[in-house]
Amino acid sequence: MESEDSVRLELEELQKQLGKKQRFESAVSSLKSMLQSKYLSASPSLRKSFYSVICRVATVLKTRYTAPGFWNAGLGLFEQAQLLVTEPSEKEHLKTCIAQAREHLHLEDNPSQTSQPAAQNYTNGGYLFEGHLTVDPEPPQPQWLVQSNLLSTAATLFAAESSQGSAATDTTPENAANVLQELIDRLEEVMPLMIEDGPMAPRAPPASKEVVARLPVITLTEEILAKLGKDAECAICRENLAVDDKMQELPCRHTFHPPCLKPWLDEHNSCPICRYELQTDDHAYESWKEREKEAEEERKGAENAVRGGEYMYV
Repeated sequence: MESEDSVRLELEELQKQLGKKQRFESAVSSLKSMLQSKYLSASPSLRKSFYSVICRVATVLKTRYTAPGFWNAGLGLFEQAQLLVTEPSEKEHLKTCIAQAREHLHLEDNPSQTSQPAAQNYTNGGYLFEGHLTVDPEPPQPQWLVQSNLLSTAATLFAAESSQGSAATDTTPENAANVLQELIDRLEEVMPLMIEDGPMAPRAPPASKEVVARLPVITLTEEILAKLGKDAECAICRENLAVDDKMQELPCRHTFHPPCLKPWLDEHNSCPICRYELQTDDHAYESWKEREKEAEEERKGAENAVRGGEYMYV
């Protein structure tokens, strides 16, 4: 019989594959098979491991992938997991994941329409993976594609206007005016696509109020001041520190007067000295940070592979 340690290793490997677009659907399919064959006989701790990987599937879908095939695979996994788990909190969370997947796949208006097994998907049509178009109705275009098409159309119009052969095009002044007006109306959305290095980083929001409230406050003693030095000061108000001063300490170990630090953290989420970032209450910003971290890890992995003389296939 397969040991639980080997099952955990399989789950860890599948979780790594979820971050690779080419392997996501096969990883979800393998996870679904393991869930069906091993979950009911698993120990409580192994069941938690299953649930953790399923939650990771939900996070990857919400933060990285938009193609219907990915979401259809996730929906099938969430529905199967909800039938197997016994913890009320886990059932409730999976119910939310199912609702989000159905909404993304535009199934909310037809409750009788559920995700189909993978074998039926090949015969009945559907979006099996990104870029695979079958007889099913095409879902709404993602915003990035709408914006990209808008920019391409505007560029074509500008080229036609400046070309000597503009009479050969089928664009009319009315069409050109409509496209240009839409471009102006959506300027904030399409501006990041016009930057050479890709989309701009979002503006950092303030630090989480809960995190700020939990920051420790220390009272300066003579010993602490001796370690800091006689010229020690608050980096915000620039006043020299004195014995019995109350100081708020960030995770990076830099300290500030609480009345000085609060206005700063109401506007920023980082240390005024070293820029160490605190957690925020902005879900979109936190998701962006997670994606950037994963992209940086993949880039470093690719660089290391190239240095090792390995071939990198795309």
